Amino acid sequence: MKILQYSGGFGLERETLRVDAENHLAQTPHPFGDDSNITRDFCENQIELITPVCHSIDEVIFSLKNLHERAEKILAEQNEHILLYSNPPYFHSEQDIPIAKFSGDQSSKQFYREALEKRYGKRLMLFSGVHFNFSFPEELLRQWHQEEKSSENFNDFRNRIYLNLYQQLFVHSYMLVLLTAASPVYDKSLDGDGLSGAVKSKYASLRNSERGYWNQFIPVLDYTDLHTFGEGIQEYIRKGLLFSVSELYLPIRLKPRGENSLEALIRNGVDHIELRMFDLNPFCPLGVNRNDLFFAHLLILYLVRQKEINLTPEQQEQAVKNHQNAALYHPDQILIENTLRILSEMQVCFSDNPEAQNVIEYQKEKLTHERYCEQIRSEDFY
Repeated sequence: MKILQYSGGFGLERETLRVDAENHLAQTPHPFGDDSNITRDFCENQIELITPVCHSIDEVIFSLKNLHERAEKILAEQNEHILLYSNPPYFHSEQDIPIAKFSGDQSSKQFYREALEKRYGKRLMLFSGVHFNFSFPEELLRQWHQEEKSSENFNDFRNRIYLNLYQQLFVHSYMLVLLTAASPVYDKSLDGDGLSGAVKSKYASLRNSERGYWNQFIPVLDYTDLHTFGEGIQEYIRKGLLFSVSELYLPIRLKPRGENSLEALIRNGVDHIELRMFDLNPFCPLGVNRNDLFFAHLLILYLVRQKEINLTPEQQEQAVKNHQNAALYHPDQILIENTLRILSEMQVCFSDNPEAQNVIEYQKEKLTHERYCEQIRSEDFY
């Protein structure tokens, strides 16, 4: 593989909760003003660090480190810190979860969050994780377009590449859950008011399980082209099943450049793809392991080479079930066997890259020895 094929655009969005000295949810207002790189997601006490687009895994980690240090410095001044765990700590009731406050031109963001509260409740919105964004270099896409010798225009070709990759990642999202699940323990207050105490649950990742971020139905979409894909989402919005494309709670998203709207996606085409299933890794100061990001990139490069597919409704539903099953502390053995098989295939695919070999072997070790979730439970980390 040429150097160009390992390059691209990389971005991270890391959600975390602000907690006080006693590890309770901070009740102070969001202290970062209108900083677009340190914002909040659903609630006022959950911050989201958003890196700019970077040109390598190491560069995006360095960018996240700078944001993390800047955030921690400001939080330390008010005796608060960041909780590097995907599940929330103890909280008394939903009154401890103030909806993020926005005003002026951004007031619609607050209205949207208030609508989410009515549909899902506040507890669900406390789960935190890492979103990994990736785009292929345009030069590489144009090279692939020329090699295919298709009469298809470049924009349609690019959209088709990302649509196929979306489906491949959707089918294989269970792999990334198996390999990065890191939230097997939660506090009982997540189950209801008046409850407390640590629960060693049946889950490796609560937020990726059936208890996590999912719509109240399984969205089934038509992947024939970007227009039919967008029309399927628009139909759910028309029926009132979704407020907007942002409420499509699947583990993969296609994103346009700039404003994240369905209209922009259909009009401008796909700019990048987003992987949303990574738990915060409490063993890493930044909440994310470099090897896991490197592996996600390798998986993208491996899957984009695979034969194009067009998922049936049954296959889409099975992909969700596999994803949720992988979030169990004891997932189906077939998912583990399939993952080990694909890891071996990837070792052959990237045989010319020593670092890739090490990263893939690192993932294999988790499945044959100890995953993050097992290490957390054995150490009573929570």
